Amino acid sequence: MTPESKARAFDYVVREVAPVAEGVHRMVMGVPAELAGALAPGMFVNVEVPHNPAHLTRVPLSFASADAAAGELELVFAAVGDATRRLAALRPGEGATVLGPLGNGWWLPEGAGAGSRVVVVAGGVGLPPVVAAARMARSAGCAVDAVVGAQSASRLWRGGVDELERLGCSVTVTTDDGTCGLRGFTTDALLGLMGEHAYAACLTCGPNVMMAGVARIAREGGTFCEASLERMMTCGFGACSTCNVALARGGYASCCMDGPVFDAEEVAW
Repeated sequence: MTPESKARAFDYVVREVAPVAEGVHRMVMGVPAELAGALAPGMFVNVEVPHNPAHLTRVPLSFASADAAAGELELVFAAVGDATRRLAALRPGEGATVLGPLGNGWWLPEGAGAGSRVVVVAGGVGLPPVVAAARMARSAGCAVDAVVGAQSASRLWRGGVDELERLGCSVTVTTDDGTCGLRGFTTDALLGLMGEHAYAACLTCGPNVMMAGVARIAREGGTFCEASLERMMTCGFGACSTCNVALARGGYASCCMDGPVFDAEEVAW
């Protein structure tokens, strides 16, 4: 039985929206403090996009930060389909409704606290929830190493890298083509870091193939690993079965209700 959702719809108003990388946009939306304060790192929201009544489904998005005092939610997303392109085209003052809080977020395992070290690994637009994860780990007193990967410099959300550095994280950037940071993959950089440090946890979000590689490296190194999975979480309530996650033990879990963050050992990669 899936857990009962406590989500409901809230009004939102766009405060800022701008491109921050090739095909990637950052939006700051004004939301009630009740919603911003209820969102734990790693959870997500389902955003209604106005101006097309034929488009009935919402857009599920992770967030980089939620500020209850300011009544703000920061989203960074790729404009890859009709709904996300229309979302990116909204102007300050426009808005609709957002459904949340949804899902289960990051957690730190026993032993991951003050004096311990955590590594976070992000690929592409997996960076926003990883920024939230790093903020959580730093608040718990952990030292944090971050690996951030992108296809090229033009596709890298540099604001996310800047925020990780502001939080005091040691950041390694990789790009497939070598136009920024190290040439290669996040998994290459992670292997190097794990040869230098002992980590209490590894937290990752990005393309599935990348997360599978991160999970394998963590397992071989004896490091606990969590992965934030991306599925088409259409309803957000576990009713539509469009976001099933195959489990290593057999059967399926619901990404929107049981995740999106999973113990990487539970996932059938």
